[in-house]
Amino acid sequence: MTASVTTIVIAGGGTAGWMAAAALGGFLETGYRIRLIESDDIGTVGVGEATIPQIRLFNQALGLDEDAFLRATGGTFKLGIAFDGWREPGHSYMHAFGDVGRDVGLIAFQHYWLRARRLGLAKPLDAYCLNEVAARAGRMHRGGPLTAATIPAMPYAFHFDAGLYAAYLRRFAVNRGVERTEGRIAGVERDPLTGDVAALTLDSGERVAGDLFLDCTGFRGLLIEGALATGYEDWRHWLPCDRAIAVPSATVGAPLPYTRAIAREAGWQWRIPLQHRTGNGHVYCSAFTSDEAAADTLLATIEGEAQGDPRQLRFVTGRRKRAWSHNVVAMGLASGFLEPLESTSIHLIQSAIARLVKLLPALPVAPALRDEYNRQTGVEIERIRDFLILHYWANGRDEPFWQACRAMDLPDTLRAKIALWQEAGTIVREQEELFTEDGWLQVLAGQGVAARAHHPLADQIDDGDLGEYMETLELLYRREAGAMPTHAAFVAQHCKAR
Repeated sequence: MTASVTTIVIAGGGTAGWMAAAALGGFLETGYRIRLIESDDIGTVGVGEATIPQIRLFNQALGLDEDAFLRATGGTFKLGIAFDGWREPGHSYMHAFGDVGRDVGLIAFQHYWLRARRLGLAKPLDAYCLNEVAARAGRMHRGGPLTAATIPAMPYAFHFDAGLYAAYLRRFAVNRGVERTEGRIAGVERDPLTGDVAALTLDSGERVAGDLFLDCTGFRGLLIEGALATGYEDWRHWLPCDRAIAVPSATVGAPLPYTRAIAREAGWQWRIPLQHRTGNGHVYCSAFTSDEAAADTLLATIEGEAQGDPRQLRFVTGRRKRAWSHNVVAMGLASGFLEPLESTSIHLIQSAIARLVKLLPALPVAPALRDEYNRQTGVEIERIRDFLILHYWANGRDEPFWQACRAMDLPDTLRAKIALWQEAGTIVREQEELFTEDGWLQVLAGQGVAARAHHPLADQIDDGDLGEYMETLELLYRREAGAMPTHAAFVAQHCKAR
């Protein structure tokens, strides 16, 4: 007897398609055939160049050598994201990776910090996060601490060229048996009884049959929407930016080990340092500025000479009503879009792949597995949505766009999170929520949302001991960062692109 083989067809390449192909080709060794269809004539969005630390788990699971991957993609290291001008012009804070301070007993650090700030015994929050202290100093280190055994290792992520990353994963996947088919998808054939997708037809006339289909066709959602009409939840009333202009520029000076998100009149601008160039983009709301004005703002504020003409993207923030419908799973931009404010686009691809592998169905697809996948996907993206909304809502700027953001009606889930913080200095992280309590703390405090109280157990420490504790943490992190090499030197030593 011949064992049955399950065929998984990936529609579309780019970052989403080749991440899925690399993972499935690497993890599903027997009993599966993985096919990817893409056309070299169809471009990819390719602006997602900043990541969060979870990308390291994905690369490690594939067995990728970190330094080789960074050399191949022109990558640099990322310790966090600086938000310049969001609270008010001239103000900057950072959502840095890793811990903020240290908890004492059962009580989170922010309660001691809130009390110490009221007593005049603590500095701003950035003094107590090693990642931010190192990032602001332009330093980088990986591995164990350099100066004190009690200091935790710094988590980090990467900046890299998304197109080069997709090409890198393509080579990896093909070497592990993934079959690539060149061609445009001309039609989608559905089973008349079940409504499942049975096959894709290409412009060459070839018919590609499969059991499970991954839609990685970008904003078009050729399968999940074009064929299955799943429906889309529009979130522009909460995340009103609907366009972006992107352009690379020549590198100027040493690359910083963090992403910059710079508030502008009707949106914000990203600045992402790679080894061979800087990635720039302006995300904006077309109701408050014109395309021409947005492009002028971007070109007038980039560092270094522009490399090519600006490229415009139009989008609708939101998500598919079902990321998995019938036997089609949408990934990447096909599943929805949250603007790149917190560098979550690539992570959402990664988490979708991990979720699919955990819930990988026997055939036919069990509805319970599909429902659980959609439930988890919904919770994850809605909590990320809330985190992004917080940045816009809690602003102190005077422009009409920002005034409109302050006046928006918040989702109940975000309103509850803000109330907990304002009333008690408390932050609660739900089970499937991406961002940590420390991440929420940095944005709430950084954007100027004040907490009116702290946990009463934080009052049990003597004032003198509390002040000494804060001072010791600050000195420890400043000394540790001072012992690190510069980011530029670290890149040159370990992963400089040839």
